[in-house]
Amino acid sequence: MWNRGVGCVGIWTGLLLIAAVSSTVSASEPPQEIVGKDGAPMVLIPEGVFPMGVPKAARDGGLDERPNHDVFVSSFYMDKYELTNGRYLQFVTETGHRTPQHPTDQKKGLWKGNMMPESITDLPVINVDWKDAEAYCHWAGKRLPTEAEWEKAAKGPNDWRFPWGDVEPTLEHLNFNQSWRGEATLTQVGIYEKGKSPYGIYDVAGNVWEWVADWYEADYYAKSPARNPPGPETGQYKVLRSSGWQGETPQVRIFTRIKSLPTDRNNSTGFRCAQDVPAPSGQ
Repeated sequence: MWNRGVGCVGIWTGLLLIAAVSSTVSASEPPQEIVGKDGAPMVLIPEGVFPMGVPKAARDGGLDERPNHDVFVSSFYMDKYELTNGRYLQFVTETGHRTPQHPTDQKKGLWKGNMMPESITDLPVINVDWKDAEAYCHWAGKRLPTEAEWEKAAKGPNDWRFPWGDVEPTLEHLNFNQSWRGEATLTQVGIYEKGKSPYGIYDVAGNVWEWVADWYEADYYAKSPARNPPGPETGQYKVLRSSGWQGETPQVRIFTRIKSLPTDRNNSTGFRCAQDVPAPSGQ
């Protein structure tokens, strides 16, 4: 009996040690998903190398989307969904920031003056310029993703044309090829299961264009750093990614990039935020 008791104690001690070691290991690894300060779910994008730009086997794509080049990106978190009107309302309410209005045509907006109709709560916010997007991300304890981070989150380590692979897009993958019909033009974020990226990021093709942190430079790919490229130091235009609701197949390719003045506000442009992975405790 005594020997069996010692054996049991030894077994339990061993199990406790294993559990403690496992707990230590898991505690040092960042969680796969977190919830941001603004309540938005975020997904871990692991560090690694990916091929950025027009796929090597492709015959299309613009000169500013070439050459295809390998880029290393450190781990970071990315909003799982495009920023919604509901979350933007919280920001506006708490900070007094301006509401998202089209600068010249009220019919191209969704908010009614300073009021947000309940029916658009889960639609992506539009009519925000680069400064609006930056201000929101800062308020939420986040930042805009770099162009390289955005593309890594959208396709992973794959040399694909679209977030889901090389299959041509359909209305089961994304919201695209639309004409403006008010709120009916946009779709609720996160409904296209077939269109999500390898990391589970939704709507990185279609619905709205998305601001990223980078200034635009046509030949930046030919000279950008191989690790965590931050984009040009200065410029006249900022980069937009993703393609909007009006995009056709050539625009919804994952490597498509366009330029826009940072003060531009239009009804096909929104954003999502990124966040650094905190350093492990004790470092």
